[in-house]
Amino acid sequence: MQAYVARSERYYPPDAVGLSIAAQRDVYDAMCAAFRQERPAGVRTRDEDHGGVPCRRYESGGASDVTVIYFHGGGFVVGGLDSHDDVCAEICAATGYRVVAVDYALAPEHVFPACFNDAWAAAAAIATHWRDRIVLAGDSAGGNLAAAVAHRARRDMPGRIAGQMLIYPGLGGDDTRGSCITHAQAPQLTVADLGFYKAIRAGSKDAPDGDPRFAPLHDADFTGLPPSVVITAQCDPLSSDGQAYRDALRAAGGQAAWLEEPGLVHGYLRARVMSARARDSFDRIVAAIAALGRGDWPALPG
Repeated sequence: MQAYVARSERYYPPDAVGLSIAAQRDVYDAMCAAFRQERPAGVRTRDEDHGGVPCRRYESGGASDVTVIYFHGGGFVVGGLDSHDDVCAEICAATGYRVVAVDYALAPEHVFPACFNDAWAAAAAIATHWRDRIVLAGDSAGGNLAAAVAHRARRDMPGRIAGQMLIYPGLGGDDTRGSCITHAQAPQLTVADLGFYKAIRAGSKDAPDGDPRFAPLHDADFTGLPPSVVITAQCDPLSSDGQAYRDALRAAGGQAAWLEEPGLVHGYLRARVMSARARDSFDRIVAAIAALGRGDWPALPG
């Protein structure tokens, strides 16, 4: 992990949020390119719009009756279809499922609720186009969007979501306790960084309170949500959000699991190419997505 952090910081410095937005995107894209892997053989891609939102479809082998909708991370400010291209391609190859990555609008050009509106529009269109079992997935900011879509889908798309896989998501948990205190200065993501991303997503307005589209943990109702798996990194201020979300779903009678990966840092999906521990976690994530798509409950450690 230390080697991964050192290598990633050569491209994306710890003080990147102090750069201009254009410079932040440049260094983030450079970092993602440095770690990007070739797509597995047999994975085909097609760029297309769904719900008026740019998307990239991944398919391999024969027909699939499961579609994974993937929302990328990046603090709602950076990232896109290329930043997580290899992750989506590997999920597709390993599961055989269709994967559709969503290129939602980024802040500060498009402030909240633009990112959620794009995520919802794309998900609704994808679910209409393919009458498949739908698994929602995403990392970091994308995990927030996946959960927000799942909450909305209870009302507007009942029964269409087979499960959700949230990877070190930011869900709007209590920033005065838990991992926000013990890992406030964690490598790759600090509490100060979280404040920057929260403010820039809200724009000139105060961050909305009690709006699950912004912070799924602020919902007043956690009933009726799909089977949910949350995997977080131990050295990450967002880790406690996973625990809080699992507990909220279970208290409401839902099926949910939370796994905190020891020794890992925020953004460790990229580290799977140089860390056995990160690779093992990615394998667990892929296996959980596969199980949710089949309608099975994932077998997770502990």
